[in-house]
Amino acid sequence: MPDGPNETIFGAILRGEIPSDKVYEDDLVYAFRDINPAAPTHILVIPKKYVVNCMDCGEEDKEMLGHLMVTAAKIAKDEGLEGYRFVINNGGVAGQTVFHLHAHIIGGRDLSWPPG
Repeated sequence: MPDGPNETIFGAILRGEIPSDKVYEDDLVYAFRDINPAAPTHILVIPKKYVVNCMDCGEEDKEMLGHLMVTAAKIAKDEGLEGYRFVINNGGVAGQTVFHLHAHIIGGRDLSWPPG
């Protein structure tokens, strides 16, 4: 687990230092529209607990991780998506650029495979 304060851009968003287009919020997660969308619907869901990525999660994070997935499904349904891609990049070699765990909900158009 990371030590110290969350100095990422997502930490600043959670603290209200940087504005975001909020879609959903509860005690465990915060969701907002991506400022550089890869599809018509591109929403980020982040845990309020600072975790770098899934590789840093432990047994104590099961509830938060499950909640992240269930919340993403609710958001996708609320957004009217027929289907969506749920992406979590883990580590720089996987494309993670903000080192605070986050999931992408990507949809609103046909998505190709493999993703890239």
